[in-house]
Amino acid sequence: MLWPLFTIIAAAAQTARNAMQRELTATLGTVGATHVRFLFGFPFAILFLAGVMAWSGAPLPRPSLAYWPWVILGLAAQVTATALMLAAMNERSFVVTIAYIKTEPVQVALFGFVLLGDKVTLPVALAILIATAGVIVMSVKPGAAQAGGIKPTILGLVSGGMFGLSAIGYRGAILNLEGANDFVVSATFTLVVGLVLQSLLLSIYLAVRDPAVLKAIVRAWRPSVLAGFMGALASQFWYLGFAITSAANVRTLALVEVLFAQGISKFVFKQPTSAREVAGIVLVVLGVALLVWAH
Repeated sequence: MLWPLFTIIAAAAQTARNAMQRELTATLGTVGATHVRFLFGFPFAILFLAGVMAWSGAPLPRPSLAYWPWVILGLAAQVTATALMLAAMNERSFVVTIAYIKTEPVQVALFGFVLLGDKVTLPVALAILIATAGVIVMSVKPGAAQAGGIKPTILGLVSGGMFGLSAIGYRGAILNLEGANDFVVSATFTLVVGLVLQSLLLSIYLAVRDPAVLKAIVRAWRPSVLAGFMGALASQFWYLGFAITSAANVRTLALVEVLFAQGISKFVFKQPTSAREVAGIVLVVLGVALLVWAH
């Protein structure tokens, strides 16, 4: 039952990272802000791996050929999902965009069943649906679907699907990593591989297509370092969760991220909580409680 703890830590770190990335979009653009989490995240991931290897005393794993297709699926889907998420946030509010993206647990349960054979029991399926419904009720105001047109809705939903595919890809990679002596090594090694490859690919892309953005990223290194650290920290704990349970379980419990956002709105910014938001919170809590009870 370590996976609920890992997931809650990851959700808290991701909430902070998303807010930081959204602020960077104004100066770096969508691709630039997307790149920040990878470019400034991989040095921290290498530090994490160095600590884990020193603690375990094991040699570095040697990935088999079966490992690489899963990693490529995970990293490509994650880059796409992050870019779509930031594009959607430019069209709509932060909270509403997150609500669309958080349809991800439904999609990831389907992807996990098809690609990995992860079973979804009836209680878990109900938990996914109840918690996802709670997020939508909490975050989407009446008439919000018409505000800004259909484009941000599509961007958010597709982003959620890509995050779902990314979760499946990384879980598949972790499960197919040979030579690792425990799940912590498998998860951390996969984190490093993903972030290094993502940083390399996006750096090459920007160097060819828009070198000015790379220069802007370097100039914005102070806020970018913190965003990179929070991104690496979130991914570290996501991967630890993926290593020991299905991606559907992890991504459903991850809906507590929306509760964190609501808590910040109420207690930090002193914004009142509406009856609709209370109803959504109750559904999310019920769904999460059912998920944990089912295990």
